[in-house]
Amino acid sequence: MPLQQQSMLASRGTLASRARYLAGNNALAASAVEAWVSALVGTGVKAQAQHPDDAIRAALNLAHELWTDEADADGLTDFYGLQALMVRRLVIDGELFAILGNVDDRLRIRVVEAEQVDGSLNRDLASGRIVQGVEFDRAGRRVAYHVYPERPGMPFAVVQQPVRIPAEDVAHLFRPELPGQVRGISWFAPVIMRMADLDGWRDAQLMRQRVAATLAGFVTTTDGSGAPFDGEQRGANLIGGLEPGTLKYLDPGQDIRFSTPANVGAEVIDFATLTEREIAVGLGLPASILTGDLSDVNYSSIRAGLVEWRRRIEALQHGVLAFQALRPIWRRWATLEVLSGRVETTVDAAMGVKFIVPKQQWVDPAKDVQAELDAIAGGLMSRREAVTSRGVDVEALDAEIAADNQRAASLGLTFQHRPAANQNQPPAAAA
Repeated sequence: MPLQQQSMLASRGTLASRARYLAGNNALAASAVEAWVSALVGTGVKAQAQHPDDAIRAALNLAHELWTDEADADGLTDFYGLQALMVRRLVIDGELFAILGNVDDRLRIRVVEAEQVDGSLNRDLASGRIVQGVEFDRAGRRVAYHVYPERPGMPFAVVQQPVRIPAEDVAHLFRPELPGQVRGISWFAPVIMRMADLDGWRDAQLMRQRVAATLAGFVTTTDGSGAPFDGEQRGANLIGGLEPGTLKYLDPGQDIRFSTPANVGAEVIDFATLTEREIAVGLGLPASILTGDLSDVNYSSIRAGLVEWRRRIEALQHGVLAFQALRPIWRRWATLEVLSGRVETTVDAAMGVKFIVPKQQWVDPAKDVQAELDAIAGGLMSRREAVTSRGVDVEALDAEIAADNQRAASLGLTFQHRPAANQNQPPAAAA
């Protein structure tokens, strides 16, 4: 096994634990997690059947939308909420396991944390091998996962033995970074140390400012009288805590000098800003998205930054999220719908699916919409492609437009921007 693969397997659990702590206690880490969740799934990635028959395609889409409310085996959210949970654990832990089960001929999905897949289980088998709870056959294909029934460390949990679950019943979501990678690694791995250092530096900076704001000065007496303050007696001194406006008494003949704590100057702010930008780069996020600070952003810079970030988003949506989780879930769901007779078609015909991702908001909507209209008119983009990029199904949109036009006509309503029925027809020739 390559050294980098060994290092990844050895450090996976420790990095995930530290990332969980940061996500729960560090503002930048929490912001990064929510930014990736919002970007990758937002309100939900919607599946659209690609069946060649219009009626069956509509039946599949309707059945799938109705199923989304009952997709969660735990009943805590819908299918789109499960997507957000999957991405959240993907970013923090580096991986996520979803167990696909059948309940009354309906697909139910139970999301389990990475800890439930036994990372300590490594074994050679006659038919293959097990690496950190993932079983492979001799050809290197994943055939099963060894999963604890309950999350380790839960109250009243007894000593458990992992249960072998076939690979076709598990969706394993992680970002591949090495050929033959077995388990995922936290997306916080490149920045965990830097975020910890930044936290420590901020704590020290805050303490220095608190001391500077609290300590007003020292008073010495020449007659040997005691200090008129309450506190703990230590020899000739009374020792107490610091409060705003404190004046400390010293024994006769004693003196003390303190360095004046520096104010928070521009160099301190610049250091924090540069460190935050370094963290943003390590997390693959624009700095303005991570920190919410738009003070140094202009139209050109934010547009260029968002364009590059959206390329990363699209790559992860289609190459990781859809391939590893959404497509296996659709195939399992569609197979059950067909075999149960709820949708009358063949299993193979029902397998085709396209995923519509949430709309990415524009920096300048007027210019971007006009650019789309010009691309459609010039034959560089289809109307379906333009509509899909907005996170909308073109067939559903056309049906809504037709219904709106019909209702407006029946009521005698006229709107300036209402799409005309003959909008796609060429203009009439001049007489």
